[in-house]
Amino acid sequence: MADSGKKARAPLTLESDVTYLKGAGPAISTRLRALNIYAVGDLLFHLPLRYEDRRQHQPCARLRPDQEALVRGRVVDVDVRMAGRRTLRVVIDDGTGALTLRFFHFNNAQRDAFAAGRWVQAYGAVRVGLSGPDMVHPQYRIADLPETLQPDDTLAPIYPLTTGITQPRLRALIGQALELAQRDATLTAHWPELDGQSTLDALRTIHHPKGEVEALLARTHPAQLRLVREELLAHQLGMRLLRQRLKAKPAIAISNAQAAVAELIQTLPFTPTGAQQRVLAETARDLTQTRPMLRLVQGDVGSGKTVIAAAALLAAYRHGAQAVLVAPTELLAEQHARTLGAWLEPLGITPLFLSQRVKKKAERQAVLDALAADAPAIAVGTHALLQDSVHYARLALTVVDEQHRFGVQQRVALREKGGARAPHQLTMSATPIPRTLAQTVYADLDVSIIDELPPGRTPVTTVALPNTRRDEVIKRLGAAIGQGRQAYWVCTLIEESEELDAQAAEAAAALLREQLPQVQVGLVHGRMKAEQKDTQMRAFKDGISQLLVATTVIEVGVDVPNASIMVIENAERLGLSQLHQLRGRVGRGAAVSQCVLMYQPPLGEMGQARLHTLRDTTDGFAIAQRDLELRGAGELLGRKQTGDIGMRLADPMRDAELIPPLQQLADHWLQHRPQLAQQLIKRWVGDPAQYAAV
Repeated sequence: MADSGKKARAPLTLESDVTYLKGAGPAISTRLRALNIYAVGDLLFHLPLRYEDRRQHQPCARLRPDQEALVRGRVVDVDVRMAGRRTLRVVIDDGTGALTLRFFHFNNAQRDAFAAGRWVQAYGAVRVGLSGPDMVHPQYRIADLPETLQPDDTLAPIYPLTTGITQPRLRALIGQALELAQRDATLTAHWPELDGQSTLDALRTIHHPKGEVEALLARTHPAQLRLVREELLAHQLGMRLLRQRLKAKPAIAISNAQAAVAELIQTLPFTPTGAQQRVLAETARDLTQTRPMLRLVQGDVGSGKTVIAAAALLAAYRHGAQAVLVAPTELLAEQHARTLGAWLEPLGITPLFLSQRVKKKAERQAVLDALAADAPAIAVGTHALLQDSVHYARLALTVVDEQHRFGVQQRVALREKGGARAPHQLTMSATPIPRTLAQTVYADLDVSIIDELPPGRTPVTTVALPNTRRDEVIKRLGAAIGQGRQAYWVCTLIEESEELDAQAAEAAAALLREQLPQVQVGLVHGRMKAEQKDTQMRAFKDGISQLLVATTVIEVGVDVPNASIMVIENAERLGLSQLHQLRGRVGRGAAVSQCVLMYQPPLGEMGQARLHTLRDTTDGFAIAQRDLELRGAGELLGRKQTGDIGMRLADPMRDAELIPPLQQLADHWLQHRPQLAQQLIKRWVGDPAQYAAV
């Protein structure tokens, strides 16, 4: 037979492009990239977010708020209402009680299908509606006879999706990947250090649950615990490898660091707290080394982290080198520039400033020339300091404020500005993280904690009120503003939504302008352009506006000492740490400050716990610990938080006792099983080349 000329396709492996799987193809594989799925093996570790339990129908009379449930009932009422938004309302009854299904997106065919007397099986999250329990846009099936609507016989894994990818398609592709995984020795290997069963055995259970469903729902199944250990180990391996790479490069040893600390303290208008002096000593000791400092300074809002940064910047300058402080926003950068200028100018040092707001070519060029010259300099600014056009002659120190707002790429770019010698790194965070979590998330850094507030900070009185007292709060707010005070009004949403019972920022601003016509009301939210946000926040800082309505974008913001009142709507929707950060915007001046937490009753058990904690303490670390206990690490950090490596299954709070032995195991594997260590990093954390490159 003549050769057809066609090239034989290589056998599929876990390294093969996902395009070649049955049911994939170029269009599907392109969409899968949005889920970070490129190769067949990536599908194995695209793990379920959760499981849906559709094994039995729940009686309508026993439904609880926030519960996800499968229900079956007969349609007893259907109508389309136009109150604010066109809504299809379907009421079903199962003999124990009624449930309302609400749809905001529907067509006539859907409406007609819900004929009175027909049976509906629906799955969704239960809410408390005005007329009893309801579900918004549940998944559903309709039939003429109840017998045709039966529960499932097992749990259904629910995966993260993207446009054009459905749960059934993803499950089918993952099934093919599991078949191919049988040929991979590292997946089928049994490691006694990780509790026996192979990675593949655990993955099969996770993706195709068959028994022990209660344990799976509770995340206590042996298969889940096996993968948790592996993920925690991979994370420790990655962080330790990153630290090794960073410490391998030489750094400029700043021998006069302790002298610079003493020089700064003499010029400060206050005496540093004991906690500040402890961290100043730790930082000064690091700066004298020939290997780069890798230190994170954690401190509550107002604890005085900027003093630590100022001492380090001064030390680098006095050594004849260059140092930069980078902040995530224009306003925060300008605030740092003013503070550092006030402290350093008496010592004959004027910090340079660079951001997108420096428009004049001559001013911008003067900063660039100063940094390119082999002369000592301190620069303060935004991401503009990371641009390719900025060249440093002798960069010895980088300080990053609110480090979680910067991505890995940006931090790497700043490190590379040091050339052959790595700059010392000082990162600062006002988001307290408990030690049990810090040892996992920041395993590549030495952590210093400022756990003492300077004297003179005005205590903030915190009260919780139902939103039924909104008019009373507005009236009192108007009276306080009339006495010369300023206030924040924080909302959790940007625009109206009937699906979430929260007051939107734009609607709140309109309401407040109507009820307080004598007050200048500003508005800031995440959909505004940066220049618009800056204009509004500057007006508030300068006292042009007295009341600033905002979403949580002001969580990290400027210091406005005259702002002494904070009202947070729907406070039950936010986590403790975020509420504490918002509250930290007030209490910065001499005036007695208040924080009003308004909530939508009835308040659930977790909501009550959060608000009680906020009322009882102002200790950011105690609050972070409680937040971690209530919500877990994924919620506290944000699973997609910029720059942090998220966890898929592990929870550093829940799994804290597993971490110490895995830290020792990570050191052993890096020394004795380096190839296997690289494979685990790639599997759980990402391409190990990113660590080798920094």
